[in-house]
Amino acid sequence: MMPGHARNPHSVQVRNTHELYYLKTQQAEGKMERSEKRSKRLRVCVATCNRADYSKLAPIMFGIKSQPEIFDLDVVVLGSHLIDDYGNTFRMIEQDEFDIGSKLHTIVRGEDEAAMVESVGLALVKLPDVLQRLAPDILLVHGDRFDALALATAAALMNIRILHLEGGEVSGTIDDSIRHAISKLAHYHAVCTCSAERHLISMCEDHSHILLAGCPSYDKLLSAHQRDDYTDIIKSWLGDVKEQDYIVALQHPVTTDIKNSIKIYDLMLDAIISFNKKTLILFPNIDAGSKEMVRVMRRKGVEQHPNFRAVKHVPFDQFIQLVAHAGCMIGNSSCGVREAGAFGTPVINLGTRQTGRETGENVLHVRDADTHNKIYHALELQFGKRYPCSKIYGDGNAVQRILKFMQSIDLSEPLQKKFCFPPVKECISQDIDHILETQSALAVDLGGTNLRVAIVSMKGKVVKKYIQLNPKTFEERIELILTMCKQAMADAVHLNCRILGVGVSTGGRVNPQDGIVLHSTKLINEWSSVDIRTPLSSALHLPVWVDNDGNCAALAERKFGHGKGVENFVTIITGTGIGGGIIQHNELIHGNTFCAAELGHIVVSLEGPECMCGGHGCIEAYSSGLALQREAKRLHDEDLLMVEGMTVNNKEQVNAIHLINAARLGNSKAESVLHTAGTALGLGIVNILHMINPSLVVLSGVLAAHYENPVRQVVSQRALVSAQETKVMVSELEDPALLGAASMVLDYATRRTY
Repeated sequence: MMPGHARNPHSVQVRNTHELYYLKTQQAEGKMERSEKRSKRLRVCVATCNRADYSKLAPIMFGIKSQPEIFDLDVVVLGSHLIDDYGNTFRMIEQDEFDIGSKLHTIVRGEDEAAMVESVGLALVKLPDVLQRLAPDILLVHGDRFDALALATAAALMNIRILHLEGGEVSGTIDDSIRHAISKLAHYHAVCTCSAERHLISMCEDHSHILLAGCPSYDKLLSAHQRDDYTDIIKSWLGDVKEQDYIVALQHPVTTDIKNSIKIYDLMLDAIISFNKKTLILFPNIDAGSKEMVRVMRRKGVEQHPNFRAVKHVPFDQFIQLVAHAGCMIGNSSCGVREAGAFGTPVINLGTRQTGRETGENVLHVRDADTHNKIYHALELQFGKRYPCSKIYGDGNAVQRILKFMQSIDLSEPLQKKFCFPPVKECISQDIDHILETQSALAVDLGGTNLRVAIVSMKGKVVKKYIQLNPKTFEERIELILTMCKQAMADAVHLNCRILGVGVSTGGRVNPQDGIVLHSTKLINEWSSVDIRTPLSSALHLPVWVDNDGNCAALAERKFGHGKGVENFVTIITGTGIGGGIIQHNELIHGNTFCAAELGHIVVSLEGPECMCGGHGCIEAYSSGLALQREAKRLHDEDLLMVEGMTVNNKEQVNAIHLINAARLGNSKAESVLHTAGTALGLGIVNILHMINPSLVVLSGVLAAHYENPVRQVVSQRALVSAQETKVMVSELEDPALLGAASMVLDYATRRTY
């Protein structure tokens, strides 16, 4: 587990989900059995383009070869397999005793964008003759390489059924576009994860043509990574070095940002050199930019450096031993975020090439790898650690599933591919106001007493509200939030509201970037170091934003209230506690540790009453609803609260409202308490004016109207002349916490910045 990160109480459940989700496929395997055996063998063509995709295809090829009575295997080799600079890796296919039926030289050298395009064109020229001669029933294509795109294009145009391996995943760069393009050309899919399966379904692929298999390479990984001779393998590649005391480095170009990927490669090499550990570094793949990366490697003398062993290819069975027992793997290879997780090897993923891929606990992302020190520090954090082994990408049974899946394919079915488009509801109006009105957010407000959920429209109208008592435990609270949100989503359909996402307002200190409550208020138990975003997003399938209730009040004013169009202002919540939010240059200020705008804890007296934060003399200790309730109870106990015209039921608890009523009826003691509370709040606001100089202060909450005049008076008396003209206004919003929670969703949906 990474230092500084609180463990999600649901993490064990999530991990179990990853390990068990293949059961769904196992239960469905019976449906794949054919009632009658085929009259002829199924002719399968496996086309491999490089060392990486062969590692995924080889286990399937061995499986096909082991069942000659069912399958007839043809192997086509193209791409970088046939290039000397990349190790002539076709030889490892021959060493595995596969007969290569066709070798196609399809790479146009140049390692730039134009060369990649020309290579695709050359492959499209050469492939038709081979595919026509082989006439396969099924063509197996893997992944997201430009060579694979040429294969899928040729096969689709020649009416050959395509089985695409590892589609539906999200990584980043041009690979995403190529992968999805191949998925659209393919007729069948074997995917590794539940997320990939859902992505393909959302891309309108036929669910019955998608197999959740797992990664074929995991079949070998999970059975072979405990080989007894791993020390001999390490020694043969790196010399006399101990287990977990070396680095494996593998960095490829990012074709959509070649200049930056070369810079990251340069910084990575500098960091590894400074780190002073033995390193096995593999040459980058053949993508545009690889030539420049090799120049960087040679300029730094890596091939002659005593700590480095630079190689073009390592046989896969040996490579997995080197990764399994490394002190760390660094770079941007998919192997780092996929296969390395099976061993718990610590990984540093640099840049954006794998952005979006599912990863285990072992991966530390350095997406903005813009300094040598940042990468070096990542090495310090990760090197030598061990993490729990992850089965996100497979359970070791992918090949048998894929072979059964291929046998279940009905070759008599029409070849025409079907897309499963979701039903589209006819738009009942083209009026822009109507369209905007139906775009809505789910807003959740977690108070000390009540849990509130509301459907909020784009214009800030609360369409429907739901209120329940806030449960005391974490599990009950999450369950109730989900129940209420699901009910609201169901009602939203009938109310013609399209829900764009969920916004959550809660007390305490919140990390809005990760959706985690770091430290909550004493009013909400079991609500610290809690990941709210993940369980809500997973269950509701909606984006989720989380922030402190004071910040939400400021966001509500910015979008719907007095702060609309105001560049710099402050919102102060006066309720059970005192909170607030700061808008500076139209942006919400969170602070370095998300502690900005804790306005209730500005100290206005060195020897004041004790605050709930443990300090003394905070605004909250004087001006909050709890503080007024405390003083009301004190006066009541001393028989100094009640005046003519007031009654308090014996069963009724004395609170702030009784104090305010007593002051209104002329109780001098109550008046004195309110005067002190208003003065304390005013002094705190004067401090705010002198620190950030806003043009507006908005008082929000149930006590706001009672504090408006005292605050204005203190500002006029105590503030510097240049700050005395600052406007102090009472909010006109009925539900600032709910509206602010909704505004996080609505601003994002309309491409506003949050």
